[in-house]
Amino acid sequence: MANPIEFNLFAPYNQGAVLVGSFSNWAEIPMKKGNDGYFRVTVDLEDGVYQYKFRVQSKSWFFEPDQWVDVTDPYATDVDGQSSEENGIVRIKDGERIVDTYVWQHDDHPLPADHELVIYELHVADFSGGEADSKARGKYQHVIEKLDYLCELGINAIELMPVKEYPGDYSWGYNPRHFFATESSYGTTADLKRLIDACHGRGIRVIMDGIYNHSEASCPLTQIDHDYWYHHAPRDPENNWGPEFNYEHYDEKLDTYPARRFIGEVVRYWVKDFHIDGIRYDAARQIANYDFMHWIVQEAKQTAGEKPFYNIAEHIPETPSITNIDGPMDGCWHDSFYHCVLAHITGETFDIEQLKDVLDAKRQGFMGATNVVNYLTNHDHHHVMAELGDRGIFDEAAFRRRKLGAVLVMTAMGVPMIWMGEEFGEYKPKTINSAKIDWTLLKNDLNRSLLDYYKGLIHLRKSNPALHTANINFFHENPEAKVLAYTRWNDEGSRVVVVANFSDQFLAGYTIPDFPADGTWHEWTGNYDLEAGGGNLMTDLGEFEAKVFVWQ
Repeated sequence: MANPIEFNLFAPYNQGAVLVGSFSNWAEIPMKKGNDGYFRVTVDLEDGVYQYKFRVQSKSWFFEPDQWVDVTDPYATDVDGQSSEENGIVRIKDGERIVDTYVWQHDDHPLPADHELVIYELHVADFSGGEADSKARGKYQHVIEKLDYLCELGINAIELMPVKEYPGDYSWGYNPRHFFATESSYGTTADLKRLIDACHGRGIRVIMDGIYNHSEASCPLTQIDHDYWYHHAPRDPENNWGPEFNYEHYDEKLDTYPARRFIGEVVRYWVKDFHIDGIRYDAARQIANYDFMHWIVQEAKQTAGEKPFYNIAEHIPETPSITNIDGPMDGCWHDSFYHCVLAHITGETFDIEQLKDVLDAKRQGFMGATNVVNYLTNHDHHHVMAELGDRGIFDEAAFRRRKLGAVLVMTAMGVPMIWMGEEFGEYKPKTINSAKIDWTLLKNDLNRSLLDYYKGLIHLRKSNPALHTANINFFHENPEAKVLAYTRWNDEGSRVVVVANFSDQFLAGYTIPDFPADGTWHEWTGNYDLEAGGGNLMTDLGEFEAKVFVWQ
């Protein structure tokens, strides 16, 4: 039985629009515009799957005046991304539009709070899948198959690089063309929901990378009426990745901010329909509108309801104003941490004050433990092993420095994040052809040793509440020996002390004065006990090594 299904297109200043689809044998169906700026038409459809698109008289300056152009529905939740036509896909079931028929299983499972998170950033296509085939790209299902591994590693949040439909079969997703549709080369909408649900069933939160600064050049909105949604030209040509949404533009006639309205609907859709637990806002510095960011964060949190929701800005260079009392975001990527720590573990520099600034982000003006997300690298940079290799540091020397970096990420004030493959020493430089994670590295002793080291540190980070606070005190500094020691604590008696040697010298019997307490301390990475007495603790410090002492 056929039921009336409405198709609509918001194009308030366009002269005409028609609907074409498989249901009309691609013949034009006229649409009528209402006072609210929507073109509408109702079509009687039986249950099934149909393809469709709109033909509209464009207002964009790069077309002839009122030229008719074909556009995909900007609100299409599924797109035939494999064809050059890029038609929207509509599914009708029981006389209603649906996205899919997935039934959530684990919505009642408790999830970790923001301050407890250890985040793992991954790209679906390159994380896993077809391990024996260097060209095969991964799918949502392959990530599900790796959840046992991620649980064993100990992470409790994954940050998915963008999964909105992009042109072609391979991309990192920072060129979104369709904001409501999921990337079809990774699987279906139901496959993505199954992945998120499986994560929730294991107590893993899912943070989505959201691109709200810009879109890909042929996004449907650019074709309909470019300057209604976007700035006419890039504001910063040096840092431009596509047409930039204009969040300042206000339509007085319809009493709306068009770009805000669209992205607000995008965010609410992803939070409501895909049950995500946080958003990382790409290029927040280029968005450059705190008013909009305050609003969009509130929209996300209200849609999420009672469950924890973490809003993270990528604002490079970072600024405390984006997270502090009047700032819109919960946290931001701590890029100065990456640059400073990398320079210290490669041995390029030693600057105690700079180290203290990034290990204690309060010194940079940040206020709380969740205001910064610390990392040694991310998708924008090479793997740390590649950086060390470029400097002629290989094998055991490289893995030793890598472990030192891991200690700093896991014990600094802030939320730690790992870029996929870092935990076992992935080393390839960042190119499309070499981006796939090489899981065969785990056959090597050094790689497995680094993985075990990470597992231990992540367990400590999650289980010791001292590391969930903003408390950090640098109680020993030795610029000549390049040694820095700091303590982390909470008010219930949990204490962790880190002693780090940033030199290439083995320091035998090194005495750390003013140690926080006399008594038994457990060295976490080597699994042995040491006694502190008379305010001192003595230990051997290997070159580029950190010792982690936990109060017993």
